[in-house]
Amino acid sequence: MPQTQVEIISEEQQIQDEFDALLEDYSNTNHRQKIELITKAFNFAKTAHKGIKRRSGEPYIMHPLAVARIVVREIGLGSTSICSALLHDVVEDTDYTVEDISNLFGPKIAQIVDGLTKISGGVFAEKASLQAENFRKLLITMSEDIRVILIKIADRLHNMRTLGSMPLAKQFKIAGETQYIYAPLAHRLGLFAIKTELEDLSFKFEHPETYQTIETQLELDKEARDIFYEEFSKPINKKLTEMGYEFKLRERIKSVYSISQKMAIRNIPFEEVYDILALRIIFKPRAGMTEKDQCWMLYSAITGIYTPHPERIRDWVSTPKANGYEALHVTVMGPNGKWVEVQIRSERMNDIAEKGLAAHWKYKAGETGETDESELDKWLKSIKEMLEHPEPNALDFMDTFKLNLFASEIFVFTPKGEIKTIAQGATALDFAYSLHSDLGNHCIGAKVNHKLVPLSYKLNSGDQIEILTTKKQTPQVEWLDYVTTARAKSKLKALFKKEEKSFISDGQKLIEDLLAGMKLLPDNENMIRILNYYNLTQRTELFLQAGKGVLNLNEIRKIAFKPKNQNVFVKYLRMPFGGSSDNNKQTPNVTPDVKIDRKKTIKLTEENAGKTYKIAECCRPIPGDDVFGYVDDSETVIIHKRQCQVGAKLKSNFGERIVSADWATHKVLSFLERLEIKGIDKKGILIEILKVISDGYGVNISSINIETNAGIFVGLFSIYVHDTEEINNLCRNIIKIKEINSVQRIQE
Repeated sequence: MPQTQVEIISEEQQIQDEFDALLEDYSNTNHRQKIELITKAFNFAKTAHKGIKRRSGEPYIMHPLAVARIVVREIGLGSTSICSALLHDVVEDTDYTVEDISNLFGPKIAQIVDGLTKISGGVFAEKASLQAENFRKLLITMSEDIRVILIKIADRLHNMRTLGSMPLAKQFKIAGETQYIYAPLAHRLGLFAIKTELEDLSFKFEHPETYQTIETQLELDKEARDIFYEEFSKPINKKLTEMGYEFKLRERIKSVYSISQKMAIRNIPFEEVYDILALRIIFKPRAGMTEKDQCWMLYSAITGIYTPHPERIRDWVSTPKANGYEALHVTVMGPNGKWVEVQIRSERMNDIAEKGLAAHWKYKAGETGETDESELDKWLKSIKEMLEHPEPNALDFMDTFKLNLFASEIFVFTPKGEIKTIAQGATALDFAYSLHSDLGNHCIGAKVNHKLVPLSYKLNSGDQIEILTTKKQTPQVEWLDYVTTARAKSKLKALFKKEEKSFISDGQKLIEDLLAGMKLLPDNENMIRILNYYNLTQRTELFLQAGKGVLNLNEIRKIAFKPKNQNVFVKYLRMPFGGSSDNNKQTPNVTPDVKIDRKKTIKLTEENAGKTYKIAECCRPIPGDDVFGYVDDSETVIIHKRQCQVGAKLKSNFGERIVSADWATHKVLSFLERLEIKGIDKKGILIEILKVISDGYGVNISSINIETNAGIFVGLFSIYVHDTEEINNLCRNIIKIKEINSVQRIQE
């Protein structure tokens, strides 16, 4: 229906108001004011997108304007980035070319827009879902000009803020992709506020009910929290004022996503998450003293008021994080026996913490004679190195890259006392490769703190490490199990790649010859059948394992290609549920006759269980769990939990195969679940637990494994349940037993 004149005027005003707000944000920065250039870019983009609407119904130009505002207000970039953000969809969505942008706005803006165009539609655009090349383009453009990825993160943030207008399947795909790659990337670039919001928004769309519950609990707890904050901060405020400092005290509330993670990992209720509140001190440094010294002065003042936790001091002032973060954290015992974290930052440190990479480079540029290579510079260098030997498989390539997005680092020393940063969990072999490839390739062991250790030894912060080598040593395949860093893995895989090619070629010939002997073609249908039998997803992996002799290929002839009516495919095609109380038979999988409608929500009923859908073995969801579906090559929907790590990769790489799914299953099918029960060992405690499980719920028990030590017992109970409601009620009733300390559902 055509718009009325009033609607057009209203839209024009809405667009103009947003542009005025952008200019207002820009005027509040220290950047050289290039209003004319930004206005030119806005008018050009507005004309190019004229008449186009977003799914939400608003004019399309509102999206580039919103991205530009994030770029200037939340990341702190200048006119080049603002113009690039305004123009970022022009080449992708209209007839204008990169050359047109270059002629009108210069080569630098054109280069950034070109980089953004190459990675449009998300890192994993639907047409390129199966290709590592699209992801590789992201890294190439990022290493050429970091502003490309900063603008891309701003683009993703606005898309996440407006994700509610998208269909459910798209929401899962985009939220999963955001959680899997964009949030860690924002963290690695020091964009902590954006990283937190991306995690929260992803969690909100994947687990809306849990998100709402935690948000409500935070709101209910607000009044008590405010009273505690006032009581806790008052003496600190007084002390810092007496010391003559200019400062701000800020309350930091833990994010919904972080709270949910802590509740899940520790299996505790909301009430037992004790570090929801933290205090942030942002001070203006005095002349004549280093910021580091002043941080420790404030630390001394605070610990004079409250007792510090001896193991909870984090010194990122002496050795900043690899993403540039600097601060001094200390946890102290506050009023009423509550532990509270206090974060001490200078104004410069806070700017870097808020704006990340952009602020880090701004301060670096402001220093004269700066020649030191920062950890961020080193990281970008490592990205370029990784691109020299990219993984051919998109999943492997992304996994290797994700290792570079480590959340925390440790600091170790060379024999000469030089400090080095490396990922937490890194081994002696990782350290050897971080110094030089030759050191890694010829490494036979290491001395840590003057003691001999193996290649697989995990390093701790503060270790002094010396690498031992011999020219006779050569890399072994098992070394891949000894390393955890992206650099070491990529170096080793590059070495093994040539050897693998030979195995893959041999394996392919073996399988093709075997099929030919059975008078079968190596076509897609037969290859999928073999892949399914061995529970593999990639042909190259199948050929590699066959070439290495890992697989018993006789099984292909004897089992995998037997007639379907003999109820075979025991290993892979099996009934996806545990048995019910009266029927525990297995049923073979049936390939559907029709294609799955990927735009509709799949209803998970008892009738189509094992026919149109199967439960993923990796996470084994049960009715009541938040789930999504992945359509495999045989048009069967594989059901994963939304928080499943395997599922996260699928959402990130095969977006067009993701479907929304909803449980319609109730009390017919049973699912095998495991409970971990801990408590005080006493005579008859097992009988009490069994009474609750069997009598209260009529639940069947598959197995029990109990270990006791010094009066404490830990029991693993494998039981059949119908849904999450039943298992949650069961947990609540078991915990009522006086001697029971915790009951936890073991999540896959």
